[in-house]
Amino acid sequence: MLDQTSRYANLDLKEEDLIAAGEHVLSVYKLKPKPGFFDYIGTAAHFCAESSTGTNVQVVTLDDFTRNLDAICYFVDEEKELMKIAYPIGLFDRNITDGRAMAVSMMTLMVGNNQGMGDVEYAKLLDMYVPPRFLRLFDGPSKNIQDMWRVLGRDLENGGMVVGTIIKPKLGLRAQPFADACYQFWLGGDFVKNDEPQGNQVYAPMRQTTPLVADAMKRAMDETGQAKIFSANITADDPFEMIARGEYILETFGELCENVAFLVDGFVGGPGMVALARRHFPNQFLHYHRAGHGAVTSSESNRGYSSLVHMKWSRMLGASGIHVGTMGYGKMEGYASDKVNAFMLTDDSVQGTWFHQEWGRMKGTTPIISGGMNALRLPGFFDHLGHCNVIQTSGGGALGHKGGIVAGAKSLRQAFMAWQEGTDLIDYAKQHEELRGAFATFQDDADTLHPGWREKLGVHR
Repeated sequence: MLDQTSRYANLDLKEEDLIAAGEHVLSVYKLKPKPGFFDYIGTAAHFCAESSTGTNVQVVTLDDFTRNLDAICYFVDEEKELMKIAYPIGLFDRNITDGRAMAVSMMTLMVGNNQGMGDVEYAKLLDMYVPPRFLRLFDGPSKNIQDMWRVLGRDLENGGMVVGTIIKPKLGLRAQPFADACYQFWLGGDFVKNDEPQGNQVYAPMRQTTPLVADAMKRAMDETGQAKIFSANITADDPFEMIARGEYILETFGELCENVAFLVDGFVGGPGMVALARRHFPNQFLHYHRAGHGAVTSSESNRGYSSLVHMKWSRMLGASGIHVGTMGYGKMEGYASDKVNAFMLTDDSVQGTWFHQEWGRMKGTTPIISGGMNALRLPGFFDHLGHCNVIQTSGGGALGHKGGIVAGAKSLRQAFMAWQEGTDLIDYAKQHEELRGAFATFQDDADTLHPGWREKLGVHR
């Protein structure tokens, strides 16, 4: 195998100089060479070659200009299995229609063929830095939670949690029972989303289900005097099918079009699916569902890329909101340290695990919290995150409430209100029947998170 160390590695390069010049995407990887191959720096250099201009043999087509596009390893720490690579921004593909950049090209080079190299035991992209000049070439979100607050009649600076749910079971409901469940939740909550597998199943065709959901929304709005939002799944293999679904949904909801978000299953569908929805439907909130991401982002995986990198790409692509897990407060995999992912989505200047990213006022992406959350877990989650400006979607936490769906929705709102007001959750439950019912419903969580609740609320086993 060709030793490419002299060309693709330069440990004299300084990171601060690379950032100041603004001509490179910087990256940090966890890398382990396979036994019997190059030393660490040699494998790192080969990784850079495969990720940019290199081949396994000397070829006659190279020239000095091509060398300017080499990815360069500029730091290694063999003991910690870390390396850093600088990718010239000229490497990455651009649209022929408008000259804009594309995340799919970044993925092709940064987590493409290098993931299957014969001399690499494993390699995982942990963090990246995107320079301002290159970042400006990405769409970014057109809508986010502020636009949703506007529809809901909330304060635009600190409108608070959007109370949402996923209708359960995720598959198996016919059109009318699904619409009925939406109506019930909307009597107490704000936001209903399709689960990611739902769409146009034969037992619940979209052309039958969508009008019923639109009617349920109108009736709930009439009864409560409050705006409601539905996130409709437009995911499909075919971009023309996605567009057809989106246009049909907007036509059906008619004057309530601003009350509709579009959900795309963006990890399995890929960046092109997200970009298509962002560009074809820029007036809709783009709801990015990331089902399947754990195959590459999980901390137990030594290949692929981290959830932090995934969050950065989702914001660059233009997702209005993306699921971020529950940071250890729900059933889905997640860790308390994941809150940096939420800040990377929303803030303009953020310190990541390795790089500080300036977003240049690119609109933020809204964290969507789901996966085993209920009213009793919300205060601890908000304490950890430091705010409550998220979309929260409880399935069982709403539909599993002993008092029914409406009571479940109201209990979530009451937990959010208690936290905003700085009131102890048990004290708030004394005056709010639905929140009290959540304690009685989710007793294991109540015992763990709110000891003494039985005595204070007068509940006996």
